[in-house]
Amino acid sequence: SLATQVAPAIMDSKKEMEVIEPKEISKKKKFVSDGVFYAELNEFLSRELGEDGYSGVEVRGPARRREIIIKATRTQHVIGENGRRIRELTSLIEKRFGFADGQVKLFAEKVRNRGLCAIAQAESLCYKLMEGMAVRRACYGVLRFIMESDAKGCEIIVSGKLRAQRAKSMKFKDGYMITSGDAAIHYIDEAVRSIKMKQGVLGIKVKIMLPYDATGKVGCKVTQPDVVTVLEPKAEKPLDIPPKTGYSEDMRKKDPTPMEQPDAGMSQPMSQPADMSQGQMAQPVHG
Repeated sequence: SLATQVAPAIMDSKKEMEVIEPKEISKKKKFVSDGVFYAELNEFLSRELGEDGYSGVEVRGPARRREIIIKATRTQHVIGENGRRIRELTSLIEKRFGFADGQVKLFAEKVRNRGLCAIAQAESLCYKLMEGMAVRRACYGVLRFIMESDAKGCEIIVSGKLRAQRAKSMKFKDGYMITSGDAAIHYIDEAVRSIKMKQGVLGIKVKIMLPYDATGKVGCKVTQPDVVTVLEPKAEKPLDIPPKTGYSEDMRKKDPTPMEQPDAGMSQPMSQPADMSQGQMAQPVHG
């Protein structure tokens, strides 16, 4: 009948309206939903684009129009031939999270310096170990590449069954590294990965301390509170006032005051005769 044909169409229109016009939710639930969305999206892209140097994702815009920026070292592989792969990723994200057509847009951004990206280096180390390279050789190669990229410090930890049946962890460090305080939040880039090997699961942890950059493009633009910069003193400039009329004057350049003359009424010392030599005393006269 006509009613049975119209009912599914009405249900489909209601579903579309629910997708297009989301319900008002509290801020607490919004933050939780945004966090869950970011976590699932990051997990999906790290599995899908791990071989292409995936280095993180950034979500911008409101719920009705999301802009997803994928950071990778090889953006051409992310985009694909004629944009085919990025369109496939867009359709998968729309179906998984219930977005309507045109509400999600994906962009690919190239990482400026992959040597300062912990995610890219952790993925690189994973593929080196899966190819059968020795742990020490792979870790020292990644460590040297990171330090040559102007990083302040680096730390790599590999744990699991490395050679024997007994599990252990190996730590490789170089440079300067901070682990606590507010500066660690801005300066430390950290990534954790796990790979399934024949002998078991290996855990990989990479920490990179970024250099300081005032622009914020290559490193961190937040200055460390314990870094003290000593500036050169400024050249002293003379005062723009005429001499001897300022707040101070040089007393050495002042003319000496003449000695005070004695008063006329004061008795003057008697002058000795010219013929008296020094040391002779006047002899008394007896009458």
